[in-house]
Amino acid sequence: MAKIICVLYDDPIDGYPQSYPRDSIPKIKSYPDGQTAPTPKSIDFIPGQMLGSVSGALGLRSYLASLGHTLVVTSDKDGDNSRFDQELHDADIVISQPFWPAYLTAERIAKAPKLKLALTAGIGSDHIDLQAAMDHNITVAEITYCNSISVAEHVVMMILSLVRNYIPSYQWVVKGGWNIADCVARSYDLECMEVGTVAAGRIGLAVLRRLKPFDVKLHYTDRHRLPPEIEQELNLIWHPSVELMVRVCDVVTINCPLHPETEHMFDDALLDKMKRGAYIVNTARGKICDRDAIARALEDGRLSGYAGDVWFPQPAPQDHPWRTMPHHGMTPHISGTSLSAQARYAAGVREVLECWFEGRPIRDEYLIVDAGKLAGVGAHSYSEGDTTGGSEEAAKFRH
Repeated sequence: MAKIICVLYDDPIDGYPQSYPRDSIPKIKSYPDGQTAPTPKSIDFIPGQMLGSVSGALGLRSYLASLGHTLVVTSDKDGDNSRFDQELHDADIVISQPFWPAYLTAERIAKAPKLKLALTAGIGSDHIDLQAAMDHNITVAEITYCNSISVAEHVVMMILSLVRNYIPSYQWVVKGGWNIADCVARSYDLECMEVGTVAAGRIGLAVLRRLKPFDVKLHYTDRHRLPPEIEQELNLIWHPSVELMVRVCDVVTINCPLHPETEHMFDDALLDKMKRGAYIVNTARGKICDRDAIARALEDGRLSGYAGDVWFPQPAPQDHPWRTMPHHGMTPHISGTSLSAQARYAAGVREVLECWFEGRPIRDEYLIVDAGKLAGVGAHSYSEGDTTGGSEEAAKFRH
């Protein structure tokens, strides 16, 4: 029988929900590229429930108990004496989320001789040292595409919130004011602005498609240029480098993974090349931006606003400067863990576990590492030897 550790974020401060604002969520059978949504044999939850927190347990408790497996669910993941570390030594499977990552460093992997499967409930396996996983013959999988559209919607929301100065205007209402001049002093129309995405994979392309109706001028940079028919359909302008694209953009959205080439990409030098007063939205990874450079650019006016939901480390410490810098629209890492997205990534986790326990192959779209090498989508997305060191180092630009 297997021991499964599931690391999830804490329940709401008022307790696990007993009811929800909506009675149901739309059922999605396939994604825009034709990939089918998760197809487990069955599920033990109602779609729309909170599954990503400790009490939700990804809807796995009944299923795993029926097979005689041991499930440990915890939010305590950091520090040498965390519950995660205490339980890891004899774990067979570790399940984690990008929003509350259990960093599987080479050191932790070395202390887990029985570990055979590291599964991400969501997209992005950069919290796992992939080289160490290959060296120890650990299978790594994630639920590809389960929340890509969720993140794309979040990006569009944040762009509009920054450009229209929504958050400060809302705060005037909460404070009892009617300060129209204060609200509009930093408010503009998005219409006709130049908007560019760093990377145009599933999320980046979905953002571009959603922005087209706003009559903006769309730009992108990606090492894999999009097909001509997509460029023509969306009237896209491709740039061979980030530096060339940001020079012309009023808004830049970051949708690439973190790896050595993108770590601290948005530093003082790159920010100096942007239009004065541009906006940045980052829902990719926190370390793609230089933390202090972003704060400085907001303070001296080089940037008009910065928003996102990714930080480094996660959760962010209380004194992280992005909590207090001016003109920001930061949230915790929530873009990909809406109740709608949770239903898909929980079902995907169930699908992978069913395959694992029944000796059936995991679908290629989910595989990152298998049999000691990059596999499935990982063979296209990642590079051997790129290790995380337990932080957020990731791999190559992803489609």
